[in-house]
Amino acid sequence: MDSDQLRHYANKLAYEIDSWDLKVALENGERVIVLDARSPQAYAAEHIPGAISLPHRSMDEAAAAALDRTALVVTYCDGIGCNASTKGALNMTRLGFRVKELMGGLDWWKRDGHPTEGNAASMNGGGSCGCG
Repeated sequence: MDSDQLRHYANKLAYEIDSWDLKVALENGERVIVLDARSPQAYAAEHIPGAISLPHRSMDEAAAAALDRTALVVTYCDGIGCNASTKGALNMTRLGFRVKELMGGLDWWKRDGHPTEGNAASMNGGGSCGCG
C-alpha cells in the first residue's frame, strides 16, 4: 500500500466536497454554512438554496462574526474557470473556519439536477461568472 497515495486522497477529501455529498449533508440537517463567494449580482441571479452571499473580497473578521465557527463552511463559485471559491476557502480558513470547496461549483450543482434560487434560476448559460 502506498502511504503517499493514501495521504493524497485523504487530503483531497478533507478539503473538497461534491454536490451530492453537500445535498445529503444539508438534507440531514448537518451544521453546514454554504457561502457563495461570487459578486452580489451573481448571487442575486442564481445561487444554491440557503447559501449566504459573501464575496471572497469581503471575507474578513467583521463579515464572518455572525457565522457558526463549529459548522463546516462550504465555498462555491460558478465552477471551472472561476476561482472565487478557492479564494473564499483560503480566506475562511485564514479566519479559523473548517472549510471545504464545492467541486464544480454552481455549474456541477445544476448538472447534478439540484435546484437553484434567484431571478435567473431557470435560465441557462450566458453572462459573467461574477468571480471578480
